[in-house]
Amino acid sequence: MAAAGVLQMLRAVGHLNLAPAERRNVQHASAQPPCTDHRAGGLPSASLPVRQRPYRYCNTIDTQTAKRPEAAVPHCKQLELLDPTMTQHDGRGGRPPRDGGSGPSHNPWGRAAPRTPAPRSAAPRAPAQHTSAVTPPAAAASGNAREVRLYGINAVQAVFKARPQALRKLYLSEARIPQFKALLAWCVTQRIGYRVVDEADLSKLAASAHHEGIVAEVLRVAPQPLQEWLAALPQGPVLALWLDGVGNPHNFGAILRSSAHFGVAGLLLPAGSTLGLSGAAARVAEGGAEAVPLVQLPDTATAMAQLRQAGFAIAATLVDGGQDVFAAALPQRLVYVMGAESEGMDRAFARDCDLQLSIRGSGKVESLNVASATAVFQAAWHARVLNGEH
Repeated sequence: MAAAGVLQMLRAVGHLNLAPAERRNVQHASAQPPCTDHRAGGLPSASLPVRQRPYRYCNTIDTQTAKRPEAAVPHCKQLELLDPTMTQHDGRGGRPPRDGGSGPSHNPWGRAAPRTPAPRSAAPRAPAQHTSAVTPPAAAASGNAREVRLYGINAVQAVFKARPQALRKLYLSEARIPQFKALLAWCVTQRIGYRVVDEADLSKLAASAHHEGIVAEVLRVAPQPLQEWLAALPQGPVLALWLDGVGNPHNFGAILRSSAHFGVAGLLLPAGSTLGLSGAAARVAEGGAEAVPLVQLPDTATAMAQLRQAGFAIAATLVDGGQDVFAAALPQRLVYVMGAESEGMDRAFARDCDLQLSIRGSGKVESLNVASATAVFQAAWHARVLNGEH
């Protein structure tokens, strides 16, 4: 479906979802002059090119004011601006043309009333600070720690499928409109802000060139307490990972992806860990971040005691010196402890574990990286416990 056709469909979503009586009211209102927007210089909303519309299309008009178009403007359900400082794009990077070719230009973001210039102060003026047209991810995160900015096709689709109510804002390229028409329809009906932007702005929003044409701001899911997670587990075989020092977001994303593939029940984070979902980790996870819960552990001794009480064995994963994971008898309820990328597991912690396991190799390289090793350990448990291989 062409992008223009999808946009036409989105305009009609509000009308199609109305009851018959409400639909007749809207049809009556639509016979009035088109809804105008003072932010667009008094131009009808539909007369602006797609890329110059900083708001959602009008879905309904208050039928009590439909006979007076000038009074209906405040009731027009327009999209609030996602970022008032973001540059508009009309294909040339310029601003909207002036009416009649002369006079002051019409500001699509709204006009302020004329003000009397303030008297100049004798004090020296502070140097102007440059502000970016797009809020960077770090600034967005610091402003609201409850939200995280995700990017990538599978990452955003997974959020929409698992918890659509968590979506807060959406930015996408024009080329992605047909692929995300269901998500855009949801945004229209739920009054969630969305905006079509170009590749440069998407790269700024994601702080990465690997955004795949879509960026979303979503509510962050807080890790579950260990006891709450344990209480919700089913009986029978369960595999979990204890991430003891893993910090690289790409490794974390790869671990999330393999964990989703092998049905891992949770990723356990040590007390005081700052590891959490980021845009980079979610993209590498390819949707796996929505399938594997994060669990917050208490102190190490308490966590080990509570896990053992719930029937889990705890296995240290070592570069060498452990039992071959493909020869060992693996328990049905198992927690693998995965060490940091460079240092690996703490040796004292490893000795306190119930099992010490290693992956045998050719010896031509020192070891696998933590994400690759995690996938091998997961596959070994999955094959031997769930598939009954010996």
